[in-house]
Amino acid sequence: MAELEHLNVTVKDTHATAEMLCDLFGREIRWEGASIHEGYSLHVGSKTSYLALYTPPETPTPAGARYYSCAALNHLGIVVDDLDAVKQKVIARGYVPNSHQDYEPGRRFYFEDENGIEIEVISYA
Repeated sequence: MAELEHLNVTVKDTHATAEMLCDLFGREIRWEGASIHEGYSLHVGSKTSYLALYTPPETPTPAGARYYSCAALNHLGIVVDDLDAVKQKVIARGYVPNSHQDYEPGRRFYFEDENGIEIEVISYA
């Protein structure tokens, strides 16, 4: 059996993005340090999977349009136990929840972070 261990995504500020993910979703920093192309990486996740955040030495350029660019990151989906509590934390951080959907098998909403990454928050509770 195979399972996804990590995704690697370029962000503007590894520390700011990691702090947001830890605060909203209870993730932890697994590793950080110098990495490829003189950049900096930080791994945020759990014991079994993580999101590798990478920042190059120069400000990264925006990606192409989601769903229309080959190999584009369309969105991250994160499952939480308490959707309403996380939504309040998202709002408190200044993000704007949108596309609320309640259908089987769960409830969800989306928001966009300062990197332009769309994050889907889902609860099956």
